[in-house]
Amino acid sequence: MKCSICKNGDTVEGTVVVTFERDSSIIIIKNVPAEVCRNCGEYYLSEKVSEIVLHLAEEAVKNKPEVEILQYAA
Repeated sequence: MKCSICKNGDTVEGTVVVTFERDSSIIIIKNVPAEVCRNCGEYYLSEKVSEIVLHLAEEAVKNKPEVEILQYAA
């Protein structure tokens, strides 16, 4: 698909690091499957992956960590 940000690049399957910040917590989720633009690096998550990532982040925030690093696992 064409990147909707740079309008020039095509996306390819890859993995990315997704970072969330809420209050004083930073949640980092590594190895998240995504479509990544070859030109600008913008990434797009599928609906299913987005749901999983948001669930992981919500669960992690409950513990009120300063920083938590997780691996994506479907």
